[in-house]
Amino acid sequence: MTTLLLSPELLAGDEAAVEGDAYRHLFRARRLAVGERLRVVDGDGAARWAEVAAVDRRRGLLRLLDPAPSGEPGYRLELLVAVPKKERASWLVEKATELGVVAVRFVETERGPRSLGPGTRERLRRIAGSAVEQCGRARVPEVTGVHAWSEVPGLLVGFAGRWVLDTGAGGGGWGDERGDAGAVLVGPEGGWSEAEAAQLSALGCRPVGLGERVLRDETAAVVAAAVLLVPPVAAPSPRG
Repeated sequence: MTTLLLSPELLAGDEAAVEGDAYRHLFRARRLAVGERLRVVDGDGAARWAEVAAVDRRRGLLRLLDPAPSGEPGYRLELLVAVPKKERASWLVEKATELGVVAVRFVETERGPRSLGPGTRERLRRIAGSAVEQCGRARVPEVTGVHAWSEVPGLLVGFAGRWVLDTGAGGGGWGDERGDAGAVLVGPEGGWSEAEAAQLSALGCRPVGLGERVLRDETAAVVAAAVLLVPPVAAPSPRG
């Protein structure tokens, strides 16, 4: 099912005009025709069914219908990540969006002194929007930062689940007290400094590992998100 990202104002109406890049994608690349249905979302978690009402050489017109499933996970997860290289940040935001993460917040650390310019942040937000349409969810995750380390306590307010990735923690150790929202902290390639690790422990962050292999930061962040957001696949029933 095709998903299209609209503004909240358009989603609240009865009809929506589609022009520009979205028009070319839907009616030139995807070749949607009058009468075909799709799903439209507002990036804030709302979704509706829509039907193509008309198409001309420059725009299409959608008739907006009943509410549709949001495609959002029940658990609200944020990632607090030391700033990676730009291309790795792009990959991280795309995959975190697909998995259902609600925010990716880049954090300044002692051993990860990179920064993100305004242009990079806007590009990452565009990547998140494209990933929403690709995977069929309804919410575009927030992409913020770079946050000063002093902001971390405030960023963790309201999260019952607090985890910090630690290669020395082994596998598992996620615990059962997760509440309805959680945050995973992912450090830089050089690891957390002693002062940072001590502060995260004081903030109630549980050290967790992802197995025996050492993963890149962006890979570790995505694997951690999958652990918390992707339900296990049930084993097939044995044939009797």
